[in-house]
Amino acid sequence: MFESLNPLIRPRSIAVIGASDDATRIGGRPIAYMRQQGFAGGLYPVNPKRDTVQGLRAFPDVASLPEVPDVGLVAVPGEAAVDAIEALGARGTRAAIVFTAGFAEVDEAGAAAQERMVEAARRHGVRLLGPNCLGLFNAAVGFYPIFSSSFESGWPIQGRIGIASQSGAYGTHVFAVARNRGMGTSICVTTGNEGEVTLGDVIGWMAEAPEVDVICTYAEGIRESDRFLKALELARRNRKPIVMMKVGRSELGGEAAKSHTASIAGDDAVTDAVLREFGVVRARTTEELLDIAYAAQKRIYPANNTLGVITVSGGAGVLISDAADALGFPMPAMPEEAQKALRDIIPFCAPRNPVDCTAQAFNLPSAMGDFARSMARDGGYTSCLGFFTQVGGSKTVAPKMRAQMKQVMAEHPDRLWVLSVIASPEMVREYEEDGFLVFEDPTRAVAALHAMGRFGEAFSGMPAASPALPRVTLPATTPTEAEAKRILAEAGVPAVPERACATPDAAAQAARGIGYPVVLKILSPDILHKSEIGGVLLNIGDEAALREGFATLLARAAERAPGARIEGVLVAKQITGAVEMAMGIVRDPVFGPVAMVGLGGIFIEVLKDVAFRRCPFDAAEAERMIRSLRGFPLLDGARGRPGADVAALAAALSALSAFAAAAGERLAAVDVNPVLVLPEGHGAFAADAVVEVT
Repeated sequence: MFESLNPLIRPRSIAVIGASDDATRIGGRPIAYMRQQGFAGGLYPVNPKRDTVQGLRAFPDVASLPEVPDVGLVAVPGEAAVDAIEALGARGTRAAIVFTAGFAEVDEAGAAAQERMVEAARRHGVRLLGPNCLGLFNAAVGFYPIFSSSFESGWPIQGRIGIASQSGAYGTHVFAVARNRGMGTSICVTTGNEGEVTLGDVIGWMAEAPEVDVICTYAEGIRESDRFLKALELARRNRKPIVMMKVGRSELGGEAAKSHTASIAGDDAVTDAVLREFGVVRARTTEELLDIAYAAQKRIYPANNTLGVITVSGGAGVLISDAADALGFPMPAMPEEAQKALRDIIPFCAPRNPVDCTAQAFNLPSAMGDFARSMARDGGYTSCLGFFTQVGGSKTVAPKMRAQMKQVMAEHPDRLWVLSVIASPEMVREYEEDGFLVFEDPTRAVAALHAMGRFGEAFSGMPAASPALPRVTLPATTPTEAEAKRILAEAGVPAVPERACATPDAAAQAARGIGYPVVLKILSPDILHKSEIGGVLLNIGDEAALREGFATLLARAAERAPGARIEGVLVAKQITGAVEMAMGIVRDPVFGPVAMVGLGGIFIEVLKDVAFRRCPFDAAEAERMIRSLRGFPLLDGARGRPGADVAALAAALSALSAFAAAAGERLAAVDVNPVLVLPEGHGAFAADAVVEVT
């Protein structure tokens, strides 16, 4: 699907437009780097003012090149960069990299120039990286069309980690930190303004590339959702983990991202939900990003991940347990029989989990192997963490401990084995050559191991089924509450029994049919938030109160919303003993309709305990969303209350997602708050609803 990027990342020849004889300049560094690193393909400097560039024959223009280059590197300013893309396309070049800045990231004139450049590229079938990008490197073939100075301190280590970054400087920062940690990142691609090639394209190429096992990504905003989502699904299908730093969480950060790469940051909570949907693990820091990538190189992704810990320190065991609990990382206890057997070896050990073999390990090094073996064999843990601190770096104790642990790991090669030790760089390398992952900080190890389980869950699960979409016809304008609930009810979101009434007599008749007590609400297409004008009356118990309430609502509307169109009063059944929830739809500028569920009433704004998911999705996925809420115990029979009808709520949420997917772009938003969820088996009903139509 993404093989059209092959000429960009695995080219046989490259032309450098704006080539410089000065190896320190932007147009000179790529040539110097590729010559130093032995790029075996054709390397053609284009500079009409020179016969040679850095010892290579130079050419006056693209037309005079001895062959059609696979890729053109553009390092000339302004309109000349647009002309260069036209010339490369006319010659038949299949890809281009544009260093030149001053386009959509600057102003409207720059955006217009970028559009001309992209139009030329598309007309000629050129995959265009940039503009305003730092470039890329593919160290395996010595290909360095990039002007980063990071190579002055060392070249990439050969390895199977790929870096895809919208920011050039930060992408090479990640590479340099990885290199300094001894991690192999052979490929790094930075996308800049993403005029044509997007982050999704690069992730998709890496998801298909046999030379990449792990994908590290830095993103400021997702501009194009279709290829991005295809790329995430392809990586999941090919069991390639993606760990992403997605910045722009804050309002200030979002604005910075917009000015930096002309990106649309979108709503961060929505982006987070989309990444979780495809099993992408989000990292908060560069350190965490590389910790997870480091662990992922083992390619062991347990779907039902559990953590077993062997330690020489009870305090460290508590620290690790706290870190695991905060992540929701299960640490089941060792079986009782296994605990008894370990006490027979060291009577004063604490063998539950963490398994504390105490400082007796100094006197009995074989105990390390016995305890670790029991943890893997009897405990069945998929992730095994040994906290050995400076003991693991001791010249007198470590060799015996290492031999014991290495033997146990060989007996259980399907587990993730991690050591938390303080040792010399040479000894750390020896542990890693044995096959262990090594961290000084055990809490960082816990976070990395937990991420492996999240990948495993994503890789083992099938994509959620999509429900059948209903046929939806939206009204011309935003409807009243009664009409909104009718539309949603037809789509599968049931409403509280109610009737729209234009007169007090009609309201009285409706109340007799529905049964007292009832709720009265002002009915107007212009008053979306009725409670703000006192437009809702509860506990109407008889006809006299109803007629008085009808008059009160009309008077309040006339006083507090004088320009509003009033269609009467809504008479609804008053339901008691229900849990108030909320559902809704927002239209994300990148990912389209997104469903939300959370605690209802005022709590949704106060607590912000909500879950999001791209539409549409089935009832099983809807129930997973509901169960992920911190407030789910309120539905699950907390404090002796009866369990609520979660299945009915999930069915309504799934139906709402299908409605939103079918409604099209004229559906701006839906707000169903509250949804009254009755005890199990009695249903869930929309008590209020707004359907906003553009």
